[in-house]
Amino acid sequence: MPFDGFTIVDYIALACFVGAWLAYYLAVERTAVGSISLNRLMNRHRYRWMRVQAGRENRIIDANINSSLQNGTAFFASTSLIAIGGSLALLRSPDEVLGIFAHLSVGGTAARGAWELKVLGLTVIFVYAFFKFSWSYRLFNYAAILIGAVPEKKEGDEEAILVASWRAASMSTVAGRHFNRGQRAFFFSLAYLGWFISPYVLIATTGFVLYVMWHRQFASDALAALARGPWPDPP
Repeated sequence: MPFDGFTIVDYIALACFVGAWLAYYLAVERTAVGSISLNRLMNRHRYRWMRVQAGRENRIIDANINSSLQNGTAFFASTSLIAIGGSLALLRSPDEVLGIFAHLSVGGTAARGAWELKVLGLTVIFVYAFFKFSWSYRLFNYAAILIGAVPEKKEGDEEAILVASWRAASMSTVAGRHFNRGQRAFFFSLAYLGWFISPYVLIATTGFVLYVMWHRQFASDALAALARGPWPDPP
């Protein structure tokens, strides 16, 4: 039975949205198909980076690289908090917002209860993104410590250096994984906005966002750049 202004089509559209998010997560992170994705290939380069930095005497460049990664997560974590505040602000005057939607030719949510539940759902997505970005920031901090803990050649044997480098690379990879999940939440939040217009728009925006993310992971020019030789012809 419909609840608070939701129709059967709303439930179907929401199921498509959640199903698309889950399917993309499984395909990229849990299946063999994901092994050729851009994220997974870049993870291999994280390990290669740590192997290279283990042979450097001066690791300032490695610390700077890790710092830039950490600063990026801090930016997105701050943006998530702003998005949470903005979405909660929509709950302050639902009648005025619904009145605006009522005058739009694109349609919109008619029931106040449905509108409030949709806004709460959007807030949950941004809260999830904040937790992912803030945890990623912390993990990059751990990665910085582990990079600093890699012994120099004169201080330890080859095996100890490789083990320490592997730990640093693994921590950086985990941090990157949580960062990617936070960004994924941002992308799907854009798809979720279509639900405020109609469930049919939600299905369409979900499909569009899913295609964009799939293309970036499996068919983008960024992925092609990783397959080029050491001295590619300039574009």
